[in-house]
Amino acid sequence: MFRHPLLTQAIRLSLTAAATSAALLSTAAIAQQTTAAEPVERVQVTGSRIMREGAIAPSPVTSISGTELMETGAMNIGEVLNELPALASTYSMANSGNNIGTAGLNLLDLRGMGAARTLVLVDGKRHVSSSSGEASVDTNTIPTSWVESVEIITGGASAVYGADAVTGVVNFKLKKNIEGLEVSATAGKANDNPYNNHKFNFSYGSDYAGGRGNAAFAAEVSGQRAINATERSLTRTPYMDVRNPANKDKKDPVTGATIHDGIPDRITLPNTGWYDSSIKGNFYLDEANGTNWYTFNKDGSVQLQNVGTTYGEWGRCSNCDLLNLKEYADLQPDFSRYNLNAKTNFELNDNHTLSAEAKHVVSGGDTAGQPSFFEYDTALEIKADNAYIHPSLAALMAKNGLDAVYVHRFNKDAGRRIEENTRTTNRAVVALDGNLNDDWSYETYAVYGQTKLEQENFNNLIRKNFAQSFDAVKDGNGKIVCRDAAAQAAGCVPTSVFGYGAVNPAASAWFNTNSLSTSTIKQHVVNASVANSALFELPAGMVGFAAGTEYRREQSDSTPDAFAATGATFLNALQEEHGKFNVKEAFAEITAPIVSDLFLVQDLTMDAAIRVADYSSTGNATSWKTGLDWTLNDEIRVRSTYSVALRAPNISELYGPQNQTYFSVYDPCGKEYNQSALRVKNCQLLGIPATFDPTATASTIEGLAGGNPALKPEESKSYTVGAVYQPELIENLTFTVDYWSIDIDDAISSVSAQNILDKCVDNPNGINNQFCALIKRDPTSKELKLITSITQNVAAQTAEGVDFEIGYDFDAVGGRIKTKLLGTYLDSRKTFSFQDNPSVYEENAGTEGEAVWQENFSVAYTRDAWTASWKTRHLSAVSRYTDQELEINPDRVDIMGYGSYFITDISLGYQFENGLTWSVGIDNLFDRNLPGVLTGTTTEGASYDNIGQFFYTTVSYKM
Repeated sequence: MFRHPLLTQAIRLSLTAAATSAALLSTAAIAQQTTAAEPVERVQVTGSRIMREGAIAPSPVTSISGTELMETGAMNIGEVLNELPALASTYSMANSGNNIGTAGLNLLDLRGMGAARTLVLVDGKRHVSSSSGEASVDTNTIPTSWVESVEIITGGASAVYGADAVTGVVNFKLKKNIEGLEVSATAGKANDNPYNNHKFNFSYGSDYAGGRGNAAFAAEVSGQRAINATERSLTRTPYMDVRNPANKDKKDPVTGATIHDGIPDRITLPNTGWYDSSIKGNFYLDEANGTNWYTFNKDGSVQLQNVGTTYGEWGRCSNCDLLNLKEYADLQPDFSRYNLNAKTNFELNDNHTLSAEAKHVVSGGDTAGQPSFFEYDTALEIKADNAYIHPSLAALMAKNGLDAVYVHRFNKDAGRRIEENTRTTNRAVVALDGNLNDDWSYETYAVYGQTKLEQENFNNLIRKNFAQSFDAVKDGNGKIVCRDAAAQAAGCVPTSVFGYGAVNPAASAWFNTNSLSTSTIKQHVVNASVANSALFELPAGMVGFAAGTEYRREQSDSTPDAFAATGATFLNALQEEHGKFNVKEAFAEITAPIVSDLFLVQDLTMDAAIRVADYSSTGNATSWKTGLDWTLNDEIRVRSTYSVALRAPNISELYGPQNQTYFSVYDPCGKEYNQSALRVKNCQLLGIPATFDPTATASTIEGLAGGNPALKPEESKSYTVGAVYQPELIENLTFTVDYWSIDIDDAISSVSAQNILDKCVDNPNGINNQFCALIKRDPTSKELKLITSITQNVAAQTAEGVDFEIGYDFDAVGGRIKTKLLGTYLDSRKTFSFQDNPSVYEENAGTEGEAVWQENFSVAYTRDAWTASWKTRHLSAVSRYTDQELEINPDRVDIMGYGSYFITDISLGYQFENGLTWSVGIDNLFDRNLPGVLTGTTTEGASYDNIGQFFYTTVSYKM
């Protein structure tokens, strides 16, 4: 624990509870009051397995109805959930294509602390993952037409549901009995770009056997068109940050630290990009008048390249002949999905119900990336006798006494690399539940799930074939052929690489191939539990109890394309990943009334739960929680929980092979970035002088990324304290507020390449640390050569904040108005990187993707057959850098952050008497632009809408 000792936490918990109860402001549902004449209703609420009177949740729970979630033009329910304040847009449609094999995934991430720490359930049961080696559930597999509500538990859920619920649980509650026919069709179109989407839902259910049984079937088809960054005027222009000529920073002659002048070191300029590569091909020569860059015209002739202004920085230029990478950035991927679901339940008798459900989901997410490219170490060697050399190039080579030139090329005319991901998910559940007698209930079920991923990569260049193809000469008959005779015999087709469009399509067929990789994820779960809400009676009331066991087996197998795995192609040389584990668990939960009917204590109840697990991979793990539920009177209730959990690493974190990859990074030992005396000192210990000007800022660095079999479980401690207020004088007004805190020790994390570089030289204890050990440099030039980014137990992560919710429903202007405000205040989000120095941390609260304030406000109005809604989402201003980064360099760039962000959606609908409903809506009503120069495709930037103003209409029918 890096923040507070246990005693301090307990004191703070008590003081906060007292202060909160004094303020008496909070949100969540409060129990319905009963009189002696009324029957007592017991229901099971999310966050507990014990049936309770009314609807009192022992932990903070936010509930959103399925109707609310689908009143939008978003194509799937996950996109809407990601807009909630408690959830981060870690994997949305906009940013899912950033990694290999992830396009089209939509995962949930509570508190922004990692999707692996958010447990997603369907009707309280686990669901198979859609991402190999992970436990994260793709929300695209959830049948939206059957979603009754989504409940988000943000405290103390690990002991009840599993240790991987570190930050909480998202539980999709499906409708129980489906009766009648429901169909709906939605189509939408963006205002200023070609993006469009569609979705069609069908659901039919009916009772049978005289009402003892119910069976239902649902089908959903949906999809969206991809949109490229160049298809929106807002994102079309290429921007890049460059060195600021006005910067006058100086180095302290004694310490080597930078003395800042307050002028931005770097400025962001439009029409700026890379000059050291080109779709036409280019090369540079060191000539008498300096270094000159040349490029090719369409006919293969050479001309001096316009490099515009380079700002004394290798590779970057503005107002120049540049490589515009915006052409290869998709704001949204192509996506399609169909989802088939069937379910039935049958009452065997008055006490026992048998149920079963099955689903088949196929989704496809496609993304078009960059083509193959060659520069610097991989530049194309063009020999003087190449058959396609234009006389102007031959003359230039002769003038400079060259027998070869080395061409940089972005192979756009050889075809963009396209990745098509097809996921097939099958899941079946069989359950038996009911009553053993008047007091004891039971539930038992078995779950089987499987996801298969087929990832096909098109235009994957075969390096050897391409080298043979562009190394073309003329044979004795004057015919252009591949120089390599063996390649000729194998069918090699020669090609020119001089100028855009020079690549021979027949040659592309020779050196490009399609690569197919597959993954299979399997899950088996067997669970049995019993519960008794009136185990025995204490003076203050009945004691409730629940207990059970669970067996779970997870397996993930990934097999990359065999040829690509050899490293012979442009695609990263990925290796096979195989892993599995099983876990046996026993759990118990108790709720006990302590006192009742005293002054300021209408009821005081204690909750406790424990879960003991035995993982085949990492051994034993125990999770537990305790909590208090204090009802002061009919208006006010205070609640608090404290929980401890051990999360075992998942399959990829443990068994993932170290795969080849490439990182775009800057070198913190470069003279532009070694701003602090500490960095200068540590870089010198690495043998790097303060004047070092690396090429890492202009190229990608080879890396290895993978799992770590030496990982140990991470331990989390979380607590919440809050209150619920429902004044009797104002009917239908509820207010809740909950303080929450999460501490994770030995946090399992895959540290980014840039963080590895930074943390290596920012360690106050020198360079003998775990991060420097992951970096290899050239022993002579000191240039970066290899970065290994493996999963590690970093020191700690902590987060704390306040959730609040206000709901007020009332009659007005001839109809019914429902209002809701959901919000989160993020007080702190810290990462402790150094095991040997727990006083050093990075504070992320208030940075991009970690807004301090986030709120969603909605108003729904119904009058007769009319319905209307208004929803506004707000993110407070954010910085691009942490305070710790700004301490090192307070004037690093001109764009230091982004201002407050508001976005509004509206809808209007009318229901006809024949069951037909028609509605229209506008998402991003005021066409709110992306802040700064963002494209909305990064993990942090996906919090902002990148589609723009979006119109949609829905027609539905119900009978």
